[in-house]
Amino acid sequence: MPALTPNDIHTAAETLSRLTEYLHAEPDPGEALALIEPLLDEYTGIPVQLGDALRALARAVLDHPDTPRTPGLHRLVAELRDAAWEQTDQHTLHYALDDLRALLTGASSNTPECSACR
Repeated sequence: MPALTPNDIHTAAETLSRLTEYLHAEPDPGEALALIEPLLDEYTGIPVQLGDALRALARAVLDHPDTPRTPGLHRLVAELRDAAWEQTDQHTLHYALDDLRALLTGASSNTPECSACR
């Protein structure tokens, strides 16, 4: 695997920004759900990946021999690890997407027609 660069990560963040702009344009809900689904996958979605990345950063900083061993370092590493757990806890958002999809599917097939449509 080629080494990542800050530009690679910036590109990913820019893609998320473009997604947000697109969603502000009020696309079809089904299409919007399809775009969000990969981000909230319970195993590979952003909450899980970001949590893993924060834990890996904490480990990399703590394990590096040139890192100064100070109380401040341990406090910052603890903050990273706490944030990692908070992010990972969001993995259940995929259930909200499932419920939203069911609601939208049910609404489109069970919604009574207006009088003009009958």
